[in-house]
Amino acid sequence: MTEEATVAEPKRRTLLTTAAAAAGASAFVAASAPASAATEAATGARLSGTVARLLAVPAAGRGVEWLRAALQVAVELELSTIPPYLCAWWSVKDRRSAAARLIRRVIDDEMYHLGVACNLLVAVGGRPRIRAGAPTYPGPLPGGVHPGLTVYLSGLTRSFVHDVMMAIEAPDEPLSSDRGTYPSVGDFYTAVLEGFRLVSPQLSTRGQLETRIGSDDLRPVRTLLDVERAIDVVREQGEGTGSSPADSFADDHPAHYYAFSEIYHGRQLRETDRGWKFTGTRVPFPDTRPMARVPARGWSRPSAPVERLLHRFDTTYTTVLTSLDAAWAGGGLRAMGAAIHAMRGLEEPALHLMETRIPGRRSTYGPQFHALS
Repeated sequence: MTEEATVAEPKRRTLLTTAAAAAGASAFVAASAPASAATEAATGARLSGTVARLLAVPAAGRGVEWLRAALQVAVELELSTIPPYLCAWWSVKDRRSAAARLIRRVIDDEMYHLGVACNLLVAVGGRPRIRAGAPTYPGPLPGGVHPGLTVYLSGLTRSFVHDVMMAIEAPDEPLSSDRGTYPSVGDFYTAVLEGFRLVSPQLSTRGQLETRIGSDDLRPVRTLLDVERAIDVVREQGEGTGSSPADSFADDHPAHYYAFSEIYHGRQLRETDRGWKFTGTRVPFPDTRPMARVPARGWSRPSAPVERLLHRFDTTYTTVLTSLDAAWAGGGLRAMGAAIHAMRGLEEPALHLMETRIPGRRSTYGPQFHALS
């Protein structure tokens, strides 16, 4: 696609006024009697954790257990985006470049979204399973969202931006392609909000965290209005946004899909008399470390120094996950601080790997993000 490519402006669909089409609008808004305890238990027992099955549960069966199952999927979805975006960001040599700044902002947003999902789950009496829910790469998005999409780890390339980063963040109403009939991340979050509205659960602030993540303030959810606001921010910032490019948040940053599109097209998106086009300020594609695509089951027969770097990275990554688990299991901000400290320790071994050439190839190694057992 050229820098002059035009995008079709999607219709405005806000989280607070739409229902996901994948399971039928009536399933989300139909009035129903509260589920019995037996129905609640049966629902919890049969939920597989896939979005399609969650959305197929009739409204009458969407009780607190349904919300907990859905929010665990949300935790896994948000977590799954962070490793590929980190690999892309680490591979950029100049962190001051426009592309690097765009990716870094999205990483901060995704960490905030993970915090929101965890707070929501704790609010309804659940406990996030972060280490147990850590994704395997390459692989699909958790919950069966965007079936057919394979998320892999690689340095930043135009194909990686298009095939992974933009594909993950595809809006409810894609800008220039047919979405199909499968549920999007936006559909899923809409269903979660409608679940809160149907169940009207008592929300507990015990165990929720309050801290600043990137440019956002993570706060406990105390009311349904808090839930609506939190989910609305998640959708509008990134996954599943139905916003027009003209719509932006108070920070005036483009949603993730548009940010990645600017990297892909090499220009900022601007409104012209012929519609929205990538004709704004140049976004030069940055010079990158040539990290190769990590194969299934990881690197084959690496040298001893590379093996040590991989093990060091995966050990630190596992510490990040276990610390995040602890943070929402009563460890609070102390455990969150340990997670942040460990996350900062990921960069050094990652960069060493990205600067180590694979024998017989022009590309380099990179982190595998294997959670150790």
